[in-house]
Amino acid sequence: MKKTKRKKKTRVSIRMNMMFFVVFLLFSVLIFRLGIVQIVQGEDYQRKIERTENVTVNTSVPRGKIYDREGQIIVDNVPQNAITYTRKKGASQEEMLETAAKLAKLIEKETDQVTERDKKDFWIMKNEEAAKAKVTEKEWTRYEEGEISEDDLYQLQLDRIREKELQSLSAEELEILAIYREFTSGYAMTPQIVKNKGVTQKEYALVSENLSSLPGVNTTTDWERAYAYDETLRTVLGNISSSREGLPKEMIDFYLSRDYSRNDRVGTSYIEYQYEEVLRGQKTKVKNVTDKSGNILDSQIIREGQRGNDLMLTIDMDLQLAVEKIIEEELWRAKSQPGHPLLDRAFVTMMDPNTGEILALAGKQYHVNEDGKAEMRDFALGNITTSYTMGSVVKGATVLTGFMADAIEPGHTFIDEPIKLAGTPSKSSWFNRGGAMRVNDHYALMRSSNVYMYKTAMKIGNTEYRPNMSLRMDAQQVIMTMRRYFGQFGLGVRTGIDLPNEQTGYQGKITQPGLVLDYAIGQFDTYTPLQLAQYVSTIANGGNRMKPHIVKSIHEPASETGKIGSLVEDIHPQVLNRLDATESEIERVQEGFRMVMGSSQGTAARYFSGASYQPAGKTGTAEGVYDGPKREEYLERGESLPMTWNITLVGYAPYDNPEVAFSVVVPWAYQSSAYSTPINNTIGRKILDKYFELKEERMAAETSDIIIEQEMQLSEEEKGDEEE
Repeated sequence: MKKTKRKKKTRVSIRMNMMFFVVFLLFSVLIFRLGIVQIVQGEDYQRKIERTENVTVNTSVPRGKIYDREGQIIVDNVPQNAITYTRKKGASQEEMLETAAKLAKLIEKETDQVTERDKKDFWIMKNEEAAKAKVTEKEWTRYEEGEISEDDLYQLQLDRIREKELQSLSAEELEILAIYREFTSGYAMTPQIVKNKGVTQKEYALVSENLSSLPGVNTTTDWERAYAYDETLRTVLGNISSSREGLPKEMIDFYLSRDYSRNDRVGTSYIEYQYEEVLRGQKTKVKNVTDKSGNILDSQIIREGQRGNDLMLTIDMDLQLAVEKIIEEELWRAKSQPGHPLLDRAFVTMMDPNTGEILALAGKQYHVNEDGKAEMRDFALGNITTSYTMGSVVKGATVLTGFMADAIEPGHTFIDEPIKLAGTPSKSSWFNRGGAMRVNDHYALMRSSNVYMYKTAMKIGNTEYRPNMSLRMDAQQVIMTMRRYFGQFGLGVRTGIDLPNEQTGYQGKITQPGLVLDYAIGQFDTYTPLQLAQYVSTIANGGNRMKPHIVKSIHEPASETGKIGSLVEDIHPQVLNRLDATESEIERVQEGFRMVMGSSQGTAARYFSGASYQPAGKTGTAEGVYDGPKREEYLERGESLPMTWNITLVGYAPYDNPEVAFSVVVPWAYQSSAYSTPINNTIGRKILDKYFELKEERMAAETSDIIIEQEMQLSEEEKGDEEE
């Protein structure tokens, strides 16, 4: 028994010793291997670590597209071949010049961007000894003694390069310089466009085949903004910077803090600028592994890029194009007749009065180019950036201000008669120069009574009219009161549109009480065409001032061509404020506006007679001193500025259930009543006709599509029955 136990103990000891021996051998191998890595190969690995580093860069992606409300493309991206250069860290002038010279043999590069300073710098690089000789020994001594700096020395060389020496640069050298200039304008480890316009298939292929001998050069696909409708809405769509321009200098810190690169293209104006964060997209992030010399050893994509989100505008491009054509035709017609030398522009804003969606924002400007040829330019932007005295179109605001200020009541009557104030010329309504007749608010709007508005303003100032009286009222207080109420309609204040640089207009300087009367008929402060559209929309919808907007929704990039991506954000209607007027008070003005276009005595009745869509609105004329682009010409000649007439129109339809509101503004239309033109009314009638014509066409098309779909379904069902 004891012998058996002794044998078992011996076997366990042997196994334990073997296990310890194996562990010992494994540790010995591990220690030996670590010794080799640390002692024998340690220096190699350390050098490898020291000669590599990771540099993360972002590459550009196309911007989001822009569509109209019907899904028609307005702004797209067109792919184009491009040649780029990525400058490694510490790249020398000699290396870049050598690469530029090789590349110049493979592509054609325009030299129009090369400046005189570029040529001088290049000449110095190519002619070091000749450049040194341009500095005197005395100047070299001063430099060595520290009296002048290296920059001063270089400037002396630049100043002393003669024109003849610059002309000695050959066409081939200038092309090399143009390419080198692009190389140096980039930032280390960031791809810089060398050429992306007009890159031929041959150039692309040649460069691709020789990349191994062109360090830093690459071939890729770039993009360019493409506008489907040429100049239509171009001033409103805005611009983007080029890859050469990069980030605007005044905003470079702002963009760099948001992960932009210095040579990124960004929106610089209007829609492109306002919606930059939406349109910019997510850039591809690439990690470059480089050695200490800056040579790229490996590249890894950390994050895939995605082009920017798309915008769907509220604009109806079919309507927009039609409205622009109407404006152009009417301007050409007026300019072809005598008596309109200062007429050079017209504006139309059309919007949904219930949502604030801008349906059309059109403006045209007559211009004579350097060749003496007349042309029409897009000036849609003038709807928000220019302002004018608008005349009688604002009388609806004057009447409602009288109601809201408790100066008059709905149905209030005044005697329409010439207003004779002490020491001033007589003021009267156009239809009643010498008599006296009692008119109410409806009639005053229908016939555009100036006197009704004068007396309303007097009542706001607690003044009763008496012939030959001196107008004693606090003009400052009265106009400020009226401006406060006018602001509820959007007149004289920002409309809130989603575009930058909106103007609010000019407030006249109050110097005498009589100016209150001018204010009441729209001949004192100035307003923008968009403000007029917001004003009439507020009346049309029953008292809500809607925030106008030009972007309807934001969408993800679509995976299929011709499709619109998933909805990211829908821009909802926003009420900025409500009028301090009752429903019945607003209805009084609405009825007055209906009578303007629908009653036989209405000032616009003959232009809108027979319109099936039941329009309502208000006409306007405003006399004032010309302040347009030719103003300086008059002043330089020592001539007084001429008096001109602005003609305007606001409206909406149908009057009992408005779906579209509009403003028409034609500044400086004529200088004498003998040459008066109804261009405002003809434009107004034609744009409303077009709106409802397009509506009917689309309804008919939708009905047709439904019928076709139903017939196809029925056909499929019948086919199935036959097979059974």
